[in-house]
Amino acid sequence: MTLRTFCRCTLATLFMGCLAVTGLNAQAGKSLTFGFVPGPYSDLFKKAVEPDLVKQGYKIEIREFSDYVQPDLALANGGIDANLFQHLIYLTQFAKDHNLKLSPVIAVPTAGQGLYSRRIKSIDELKRGDVVTLSNDATNLARTLRFLAKLGLVTFKPGISPTTASEKDIDQNPRGLVFKLLEAAQLPRTLDSATASVVNGNYAIAAGLDIHSALKLETLDEETKNVFAVRTQDLDQPWVRDLKAIVQSRKFAAVIDDPKNGFSSFQKPQWLLEQDKAARKK
Repeated sequence: MTLRTFCRCTLATLFMGCLAVTGLNAQAGKSLTFGFVPGPYSDLFKKAVEPDLVKQGYKIEIREFSDYVQPDLALANGGIDANLFQHLIYLTQFAKDHNLKLSPVIAVPTAGQGLYSRRIKSIDELKRGDVVTLSNDATNLARTLRFLAKLGLVTFKPGISPTTASEKDIDQNPRGLVFKLLEAAQLPRTLDSATASVVNGNYAIAAGLDIHSALKLETLDEETKNVFAVRTQDLDQPWVRDLKAIVQSRKFAAVIDDPKNGFSSFQKPQWLLEQDKAARKK
């Protein structure tokens, strides 16, 4: 190798190294906007995720939305970079219905639905004519009806898939309950007039309800645990990998497990349960 060739190679190597460092610094200084709806997940993010993102050089902004529709639309059109408010089934269905290219990053501990009441102390007290309010969006309605079916309050018509069931697919309603459908955010307010309501965990907590006061609590499966969502095109971005690594860290788990933070009663995703199990074996 001649001296001239060596110098050219060295300069090229240094140049590429500078480009790499510049790229990393640009990524670390990136401004990221996260979207949430009322409830505990913005607090979970602020306590368990945001501090480490800031330490890594990211600038964080938070936007609050009042319903389950706008956060995904804002994500798709670039108004925000990620959101945390929905389970996988809702994300998949909403993206399909609106032709959006959105993808999950990782699931987080989640507060499930609860059947709440200020009029009765047990579901055994439910009787004919009692009004029970439910979420009116298709995905959460099907989820709620599955919950009520497990409680023995409804059955489905033959051949109906519980994953897509609506109020029209109810076969048996042995208590003679009257179901009224409303926007999910409005359900806590109906407890002053309805006999009971099935409220999503985020709206229950936002309304000041103690989730342990529910007559019954939903047991979540993996597809009904909330996920961070991003645009599909961003899945391989360094900041998305950083976000996922923070959520998978033991520091994140410690914040979740600390009773003072209010998340210790949330139902953990399977990956976190397995991580906890491995940590206990050490």
